[in-house]
Amino acid sequence: MKLSFEVLQVLDAVDRTGTFAKAAETLHRVPSALTYLVQKLEEDLGVELFDRTNRRAQLTHTGRVVVEEGRRLLRAADDLERKAKRIQQGWEAELRVGIDEIIPFDFLWDHVSGFYDLHMDTKLFLTKEVLGGSWDALITRRADLIVGAAGDPPHIPNLIAKPIGSLHHVFVVEPNHPLASMPEPLSLETVAQYRAVAIGDTSRELSRRSIAIAPDQEVLTVPTLDAKLTAQLRGIAAGTIPECLAAGAINRGKLIRKKVTGMREVTQFYLAWRKDEAGSALRWWVEQLDHPDLIVKLAQQLLLRS
Repeated sequence: MKLSFEVLQVLDAVDRTGTFAKAAETLHRVPSALTYLVQKLEEDLGVELFDRTNRRAQLTHTGRVVVEEGRRLLRAADDLERKAKRIQQGWEAELRVGIDEIIPFDFLWDHVSGFYDLHMDTKLFLTKEVLGGSWDALITRRADLIVGAAGDPPHIPNLIAKPIGSLHHVFVVEPNHPLASMPEPLSLETVAQYRAVAIGDTSRELSRRSIAIAPDQEVLTVPTLDAKLTAQLRGIAAGTIPECLAAGAINRGKLIRKKVTGMREVTQFYLAWRKDEAGSALRWWVEQLDHPDLIVKLAQQLLLRS
């Protein structure tokens, strides 16, 4: 190879300082050594990198291209060295965190900032998952860590699943909805006669799940909890929703809570990862989020907003 990182560093220094003499001082070399390297490269490539009609070292157009592209290569080499050292110390090149829909991104930004303050260059990918999609993300390895996975953990080799709290769900309808005036408790058969609203499960390999939906019930599928709540507020559909999200609308009379026989009311949530794949970045995130009352604190914040 005719190009080397050594000569690219020389070209960069000469361009920045303006002369071979000053570049030599910067690089702690003698000027003749720098001159030799540059002339040798010009001969090998058959190009002129510097216009030597002026006392100041001025790049030709070809020289400017070589210097700019060379700087890109030098930066890439520096990045590669840092990554190698970081990986040797146990820091992953990238970390993928799957976040259940129940966790607002606002809750995570302080942690994201703290993570970047470590200056470890681990690339961070944050994704949203819904229902069984969180567990599915771990199984399909599109996530290294999942935050707020709902329901019982599946059988995954080397799985660690830490409970981080539970939420109480309520079945609510808009005051003019037909179910609003029916006597309680409602039966599942009665509820199934009316359109339900559900969030679309993001699972790819696991069977997609839904909460409190009968097999033949008409269903409106939406992408977020906010959309689900809006559909219920508009009377378009009925369904269950975390009580902390519906509390404000219930208190204002915009939604009515109804008791339904046989409907599950509490969901447990987990922080989960594979213990055999836990690097330093993943362990840092676990340390921030591994709290048994994490969901409870989150619910309190959502109640204040509602």
